[in-house]
Amino acid sequence: MNEQRPGVIEEVPPPSRDVPPPSKQVRNQKAPSSRARWLWVAALVLLAAGSFIFMRRRAGDSATTQTARAGARASTAIPVVAARARSGNINLYFTGLGAVTPIYTVTVKSRVDGQLMRVLYKEGDTVRQGDLLVEIDPRPYQVQLTQAEGQLTKDQAALDNARIDLARYQTLVPHNAIPEQQLATQTALVRQYEGAVKTDQAQIAGAQLNLIYCRITAPITGRVGLRLVDPGNIVRASDANGLLVITQIQPISAIFTIAEDQVPVVFQKMHSGRLRVDAFDHDMKTKLAQGSLTTLDNQIDQTTGTLKLRATFDNPHNALFPNQFVNARLLVEERRGVTVVPTAIIQRNSQMTYVYLVKPDSTVTVRPITVGITEGDQSEIISGLSPGDVAVMTGVDKLQEGTKVNAHLYSEKTET
Repeated sequence: MNEQRPGVIEEVPPPSRDVPPPSKQVRNQKAPSSRARWLWVAALVLLAAGSFIFMRRRAGDSATTQTARAGARASTAIPVVAARARSGNINLYFTGLGAVTPIYTVTVKSRVDGQLMRVLYKEGDTVRQGDLLVEIDPRPYQVQLTQAEGQLTKDQAALDNARIDLARYQTLVPHNAIPEQQLATQTALVRQYEGAVKTDQAQIAGAQLNLIYCRITAPITGRVGLRLVDPGNIVRASDANGLLVITQIQPISAIFTIAEDQVPVVFQKMHSGRLRVDAFDHDMKTKLAQGSLTTLDNQIDQTTGTLKLRATFDNPHNALFPNQFVNARLLVEERRGVTVVPTAIIQRNSQMTYVYLVKPDSTVTVRPITVGITEGDQSEIISGLSPGDVAVMTGVDKLQEGTKVNAHLYSEKTET
């Protein structure tokens, strides 16, 4: 074992000849690394080329698939329901809310005091003007009549005697047989008796009138409401409540409103003739009666911006009842020979109003239109369509310009 001593340098034996020089060893180590790099580069190039070829094939397949799908869509017609424009008539209506209002409503009251003896009507009856309704005990007024007639007889006799004396005095005064003062007094007495006779005649007329008032008759023709007073009760002329209410049913009226901007049109049309008014129920489904516009109110309600109108209806079947709510449709204008289509074919967006017009090759095209009057489910087309044109009514959500469709024509008769 060799020990190292301090200050002594140990000798190193020379290298063996079998070990190559350092420079050659380094060159041998760098050569394999360069070859590996080229291998990696070649692998990446091959991988990129394969990816490119794969993507090209996939894109080609996708384009082919899309083309096939587009061809399939193009070859498949979309089923739709279409309607044919026709030449017809359409009306312009103004619709307003209203209520049925009787032309005449009378609360029948007693004009004399007395006991109610008889009621000669039934509740809900239709009575005619002049029909006897109730009777009040006439005996007190019969007594008054007899008394007034007796007083008249007495005063008439006194008047006759005074007139005879006056005639005698008038012949005596020219002969100075009596003083003129006596003649003047007799003349005044005659006039006094004449006044008494007139008073008695008025008393008789009043008693006779009270007897007439004891028999209460219908002032108008109409329907009687519920009985308000039963027989046997004492009625007075000062009673606030009446005996019964009579409402005229035939004819009857309806008061409804229209917007103030519609008033000039209605006012102008009234001068050219009578305007028809149709009364519909609450749901606007059933037509109750047909009448005519009678008059317009004289001022617009500023709170609602509406004007009241009165329409009169014959009401032969009592379809209209007082205070009944109705929808009144005022016919303002009739347009004849215009192009009419179902309203459902009309489409709208922010730019225009249009329809999908079905062309002879069963494809659709967007056609701008101008709409006029709309009445119910029918609309007037001012421009854009002509009678005979076919436009899509249902199924428009799947359509675009040039879409092929299989159109089934809508039949109004079948629909109704």
